[in-house]
Amino acid sequence: MEQKNRLIIVIAIVVLIVGAMLTSFGRILFAADTPSVVLPSTSATPGNSSTVGPEGPNYQRVEVSTQTVTGVVATLARPSSSYRELTVETFWTGGSSSSQVQVWTDGGWSHSRQAMPSGVIRHDLTDGETLYYWYEGTQQYKSAPADEQSSDLAQHIPTYETVMELEPSEITAAGYENRGDMPCVYVEVQPSRSKQIQRFWVSVDSGLLISAETEENGQLVYRMTAYSPVQSPCPADGSFSLPDGEVLHRIGE
Repeated sequence: MEQKNRLIIVIAIVVLIVGAMLTSFGRILFAADTPSVVLPSTSATPGNSSTVGPEGPNYQRVEVSTQTVTGVVATLARPSSSYRELTVETFWTGGSSSSQVQVWTDGGWSHSRQAMPSGVIRHDLTDGETLYYWYEGTQQYKSAPADEQSSDLAQHIPTYETVMELEPSEITAAGYENRGDMPCVYVEVQPSRSKQIQRFWVSVDSGLLISAETEENGQLVYRMTAYSPVQSPCPADGSFSLPDGEVLHRIGE
């Protein structure tokens, strides 16, 4: 009987020790923050993979290559409320044209004002479901069905998130590079059966497309740049109204 009691006491002590160890380990495991991704502030040569060293004990090492760039792009997010200006250029043999675009975004709405080479100014206003468009100086407008890419199409800029849907073989170069003195994720793609090469520079600070180029048969045919500072949140004077005065969205609502 005495040996049986001793055995029970030993088992109880072992159970208590194991329970204490599991409790301590569990606290450490679940109290730890999810490791953060560190993006760089230095330039890198296009086409080469770039690596960011850890900054502190709770950061993951990030390497950008043609195989990993889609994951890095997935960590970037556009601001939900902002204003910025950009330039869109097209090139052809013997000529070129340029348009200046202003873009206000807030609460899922986007309003772009494009000064076209002809001098005409076009407005596009969308919430991702309906697109309203008109020309400055008139109260008449038209509407059409829209989707999440309609805002970018209205600005005549590529939707860089489509990079995440590409096959790795279609991504020909990737890395970190300064563009307009801003640190960016750089991606070069050539979709299957296409003669075009597309290049994207996405700001690691704002998550917005800072620059893009399209090259066809070795010639530049398109360029977009947005080097001016991004204002976030959207300024109070931003308008999400139709030309007849109807307000479709108020900033901050």
